[in-house]
Amino acid sequence: MLRHIKINDYSNTPKYQQIYNSIIEGIENRDIIPGDKLPSIHELCAEFDISKGTIERAYELLKEKEIIEAVRGKGYYINYTNTGRNLKIFLLFNKLSAHKKIIYDSFVEGLGPGVAIDFFIYNNDFRLFRDLIERQARNHTHYVIIGHFFEGGEKANELINSLPKHKLVIMDKLLEGVSGNYAAVFQNFEKDLYQALTEALPLLKKYKTLSILFPSYTYHPKAILNGFYKFCYEHNFNTRVIDDIQQETIHPQQAYINLMEEDLVELIKKIKMTPYIVGQEVGILSYNETPLKEFLLEGITVLSTDFAQMGRTAAQLVLDGSVEHIENPFQLIVRKSL
Repeated sequence: MLRHIKINDYSNTPKYQQIYNSIIEGIENRDIIPGDKLPSIHELCAEFDISKGTIERAYELLKEKEIIEAVRGKGYYINYTNTGRNLKIFLLFNKLSAHKKIIYDSFVEGLGPGVAIDFFIYNNDFRLFRDLIERQARNHTHYVIIGHFFEGGEKANELINSLPKHKLVIMDKLLEGVSGNYAAVFQNFEKDLYQALTEALPLLKKYKTLSILFPSYTYHPKAILNGFYKFCYEHNFNTRVIDDIQQETIHPQQAYINLMEEDLVELIKKIKMTPYIVGQEVGILSYNETPLKEFLLEGITVLSTDFAQMGRTAAQLVLDGSVEHIENPFQLIVRKSL
């Protein structure tokens, strides 16, 4: 930031005005962007051998124009705008899917017009995630990241911690080891499943066994299993964790929880080959609401976070310059499959 501030000792322009003009020029040239931290008053005093009062006058003028804001105990930052002007977002998703599109659409809508978004997909691959962070995550006002990995994800915190925290928004899953003051809108995977199953308990009582389709090679958080086991233990259900639906034989008095869409398709195929009635002898609970699930088998019961709300909340965190952590709402949508 110091290199963008130019002071000419021989100029008739007051030095406070030169500091002001340098900041404005840097913003207009996009060398300085919203969220960037300005040098402290002490740093400018030492660099240019000028008085504290001169710098304070320049910074007060910038504050009056709402070009900068003072964050108590942290310093001065280039101001965020509620209109979205000058925002440039680095948006990084783990994959493309129907519910990720819902997040994306509501995020873009929430930001409003005029926002530049660089959108990247890393397909749950940590190496691609690392390359995108290292090569593409430069000169953005915000970094909005969903972190899910098949493997290698334990090192993701090191990369994310290298980003400026006041520009960071984590979506969907909190990542262990990410420190500092950053924004987040997230699912509480263990609590959400436990509470949704508790709400569904009157319907689940017709089944003896609860089975969860949880592939051994998956990016889904293990916290989901924690919530599953906790519920089943407290309510005396037999439990099964199925890592390969292809090998499953369907039995009555069993309810299945699926996480992956392809597992749901295979599960339905297998059930249709039996005489069992869905919602009476065999139950289905599916993760993540999509429009199709309202009609499949006359309605699939869904356990789902509110993806549209997640996108809207992330957009608001960006616009507000907030570092708040917000738990995203989760719901049970009961249909005939249970």
